[in-house]
Amino acid sequence: MDTQTITSIAMGIALSACCGFRVFIPMLGASVAAYAHWFSLPADMSWMGSLPALICFGTAAVLEIAAYYIPFVDNLLDTIATPLAAVAGTVLAASFLPVGDVSPMLKWILAIIAGGGAAATVQTGTGLLRLASTKTTAGAGNQFVATGENALAVSGTVLSFVAPVVIAVIFLLLIGWIIRKLIKKLL
Repeated sequence: MDTQTITSIAMGIALSACCGFRVFIPMLGASVAAYAHWFSLPADMSWMGSLPALICFGTAAVLEIAAYYIPFVDNLLDTIATPLAAVAGTVLAASFLPVGDVSPMLKWILAIIAGGGAAATVQTGTGLLRLASTKTTAGAGNQFVATGENALAVSGTVLSFVAPVVIAVIFLLLIGWIIRKLIKKLL
């Protein structure tokens, strides 16, 4: 496996994990990067680098960020954010997986497992954090949780393009920690 393949896979995993913090910020970041020709998307994913996609992702990101600062709405968003994050993570992972000799079916299976799984795991962790914040502070601490998630989504997205392998490893460690905590709670 060459360096470019490893970098592409790491970028896909890192951006997918960022979808667990905010669904549309990593999608916006990938769209901006593709629109600016900082990297090339596979032909079947070229729509992501179009101006309409950029406008849609930008609008959705702003609305998503704002909505997480509205009490009660933030908890409602968490109920739909997990499946949305999994889908967005899958799409991002598929966008960055090298095509090469890999069949499209294998590409999408890997994208679902790596990208969707990373996004859903991080989103589950942040949803549980918000639930704990709601229970312990009657929702007063949720703005701090939202600010932290926004900061992690933006910085993680930017760093996914700057140091993708490092960020992917950090997110994989975070995912492992979340899974360990969930298993301990279930047992």
